[in-house]
Amino acid sequence: MFNLHTDQLSARPTLFCQTHNRYIPLDPANRHYQEVLDAIIAEGAACFEGDIPEELQAAADEKKFNQQLVAYTSAVERLAHYVLADGREQVTEMQDSLTQLTDSDGQLQFDSDYNPIYEQIEVITVKAIEPLPATVTETQFDSDGEATVVEVPNSLITKDNEERAAAQAVVDATPQAVIDAYNS
Repeated sequence: MFNLHTDQLSARPTLFCQTHNRYIPLDPANRHYQEVLDAIIAEGAACFEGDIPEELQAAADEKKFNQQLVAYTSAVERLAHYVLADGREQVTEMQDSLTQLTDSDGQLQFDSDYNPIYEQIEVITVKAIEPLPATVTETQFDSDGEATVVEVPNSLITKDNEERAAAQAVVDATPQAVIDAYNS
């Protein structure tokens, strides 16, 4: 439990933590101050004796917003990766080569702004990746040391699916204000 304490000599407010019997300066660089903000985020008014000072609540709200933004950014980046069970298609695009086009008379060609026109070539921008097999062969041993070869679910796909589900849960739980900040 925390409360705001004003030292009569310096007239500078500090926080008092009753749990640890310590005074905490109102300084964002202080790790104990950050713990107070974490407590406000987690417990709200229940961790504070009396009303939470506005500047402290605002700091806790800002910290929570920034944490949500970092979590949302990580989740969106994780979901952008291809699904291991599906693989990834090759992506190509047309790009200028180093060969400038010429007309039937052998004269170099230019566009209406007098920029050179180059021969277009197809370039692979994303390589194809084959999907992982759904199962893998594994040798298991019983208590007598007898080996048995079995098919088991591919652990890489299982882990990929779990990570994707966790990332999607973060995206689904993110407040619209955080999403808007991410998109701006």
